[in-house]
Amino acid sequence: MSLDQNKLARPLAAYSHTRTVGSLVFIAGQGCRDPETNIWAGVEFGPDGKATRIDFEAQVRGVFRNVERALASAGLGKSDLVDIQVFLTDMNSQFQVMNHVWNEFFADVSAPPTRTTVAVRELPGLNLIEMKPIAARTGQT
Repeated sequence: MSLDQNKLARPLAAYSHTRTVGSLVFIAGQGCRDPETNIWAGVEFGPDGKATRIDFEAQVRGVFRNVERALASAGLGKSDLVDIQVFLTDMNSQFQVMNHVWNEFFADVSAPPTRTTVAVRELPGLNLIEMKPIAARTGQT
């Protein structure tokens, strides 16, 4: 299935947003950069153009929107997710917020994906969170 580049944030390097191998669909790490504005979700900027405040919950929601966009570009939905790796820049202050939004996002999914959550020193740009999803085509798992 072809990828609609207009629905996803432009890659910052030479990589694919999705790759399919058999029934598995590997999705590039998703941050919270909006594909229309190219601005990170939850970030407020001062007059000098520097970030003055970052709303972590808004970033988590932005990441999930981008995960849904990537899934849709491959003809899939959130119920097709089988595994997600989550990267946080501060486990102590971010884990509970991420978990709350995660539970909301997957509330209507009978079999949510497996998950690994790790803390990392930093992420690209103004991202405080990134998710690396893997999905499977229905009936082919």
